[in-house]
Amino acid sequence: MNTLLDVAIRCAAMTQRKRLSNTQSSSQSKRQSNSFMTQEEDEDATFTQPSTSQVQRGLEKLTPAQVDQKTAEVVQYILVKDQKKIPVRRADLVKHVVKDYRAIYPEIIKRATRIFEQVFGLKLVEIDPKNHMYILVNNLDTPVPRASPVECPSNPKMGLLFVILGVIFMKGGVVRENLIWNILKKLRVDPGQKHEEFGDVRKTVTDEFVRQRYLEYVRIPHTEPVEYEFRWGQRADMEVSKAQILVFMGQIHEQDPRSWSQQYREAHASSTPSSTPSSSQASSSNHR
Repeated sequence: MNTLLDVAIRCAAMTQRKRLSNTQSSSQSKRQSNSFMTQEEDEDATFTQPSTSQVQRGLEKLTPAQVDQKTAEVVQYILVKDQKKIPVRRADLVKHVVKDYRAIYPEIIKRATRIFEQVFGLKLVEIDPKNHMYILVNNLDTPVPRASPVECPSNPKMGLLFVILGVIFMKGGVVRENLIWNILKKLRVDPGQKHEEFGDVRKTVTDEFVRQRYLEYVRIPHTEPVEYEFRWGQRADMEVSKAQILVFMGQIHEQDPRSWSQQYREAHASSTPSSTPSSSQASSSNHR
């Protein structure tokens, strides 16, 4: 069996994606996402989506250059966040970037969405309409051939994620936490020890990948002691090809992906990532 790092590094040589060099610190993590989401909802409740007439009046008070500049700032903010695959909250976008331009927020988002599609070949998608959270995904409608953002792991940490997504896929979509840890140990990645590439493995998996919405980490009801299980997250459903995951698992196990007949049929029933909500959702959120 190949090691996780061997496969990830070899596969990384097959794919490239330009990234900005700037990084931005993410907020201090929390293991339980429920309380985190409650805080997000409370903060976003202070923002009311402007009506069409309000947007029009707001645009009349600004010059085209001012609107273009603010749009550029929003685009840069989202691109920086996308480096670490952190979903962008509308509340943060308004508070830290849009600021006094909130009256024309829908117009700014509409223009930013167009820039992502036409310049970067990306689609701005609202993955959580309730809490208004956005991510960037590959625009599959772009005529220029592009690889999916995570079609193949671009670094060892993405290789770790691919292994976990692969196990979940192979096991029918839901996997208990203990099984994931046992499989990682077989690949010489011990969640109980600090890893040279991944640092705190348990925190990376249960916190970072969960915040990035690649994984869902859910408590199993009526278990004592408490147990958790993993599922694919919203971002994984939209970005990751199950067919490519199956190929990756074949590399790890040195096995032909077609030997897993059930999973092969499921993966190739749709050779592209799951259908995504229309990017227009990002510019037409429900009025509050």
